[in-house]
Amino acid sequence: MNVRRRIEAFDSYQQRHRWLAIPVAVLRKFSNDQAGSLAALIAYYGFFSLFPLLLVLLTVLGFVLHGDPSAQASVKHGVLAQFPIVGPQIQSNIQALHGKAITLVIGIAGSLWGGLSVTSATQNAFNKVWAVPIKHRPGFVQTRLRGLAVLALLGVLFMVSSLASGLVTGGLGGPLLVVAGIALSLAVNVILFLAAFRLLTAAQIETRSLMTGVIIASVLWEILQIVGGYYVGHVLRHASAAYGVFGVVIGLISWLYLGAQTTLYAAEINVVRARRLWPRSLLHDPPTIGDEETLTALAKVEESIEGEQIDVRFDATAEKK
Repeated sequence: MNVRRRIEAFDSYQQRHRWLAIPVAVLRKFSNDQAGSLAALIAYYGFFSLFPLLLVLLTVLGFVLHGDPSAQASVKHGVLAQFPIVGPQIQSNIQALHGKAITLVIGIAGSLWGGLSVTSATQNAFNKVWAVPIKHRPGFVQTRLRGLAVLALLGVLFMVSSLASGLVTGGLGGPLLVVAGIALSLAVNVILFLAAFRLLTAAQIETRSLMTGVIIASVLWEILQIVGGYYVGHVLRHASAAYGVFGVVIGLISWLYLGAQTTLYAAEINVVRARRLWPRSLLHDPPTIGDEETLTALAKVEESIEGEQIDVRFDATAEKK
């Protein structure tokens, strides 16, 4: 009973304090949506698409920067720095960038297969987070077209960001250019997440409802890159002799999973703020308005065809257990 009373007191406290109610609502909704499993699926497909993507990116840069070794070295460091776990491992095994047609074809095929799987899993995750009924989601063809648009746009913007950061960190500019390069990289990150959130979320969701999550995801991504760099420099380097490639794989999967989780947390923040899904009760006894709206929308997600209607009601006379 003491535990129950403390939970009830906590629920009462968060109802009076918005600063606590919103984070609790985000955590509760993340759990209701089973977003951890959705993040794991995104990370799974991301693991298989990352290596072909890097292969394509480095090969294209090999064509573009052919004959300029200093620019190749600068950009290579900048590109691979975007992937703190696997980047140093690839960097240590690449002497120079050489564009080869067969390499590019193989990389593009692998990137398309893995990349479209990632975008499809992300679309499913975003639409479930926003409780978009299955019958209102894009069809098979439209989903793939959106995925291709995201991959193309992300590829272009990522190369621009990598070129800027690579040239700056390569020592091709003074202090002001270094600051400008960092600012440009952060701005491109915001554009990357805005493109992903907008193109991979159902059209009926307003763009303005996505902006808070875009900014939060961009900041969290920067933090994740810093943490990944620390992990490589202080943990993985010392463990490589014992674990070798297994340490790299575990580190990469963990990094991708954390990245997917932080992105979905940012999406959950968007939903909670836009629909005011707080406060949330820890026991659902009795359920708050936030509980009822969240659980009702989650049930209606399963409406698969036009004409299907799922009605949800809460029995106020149910006995407390």
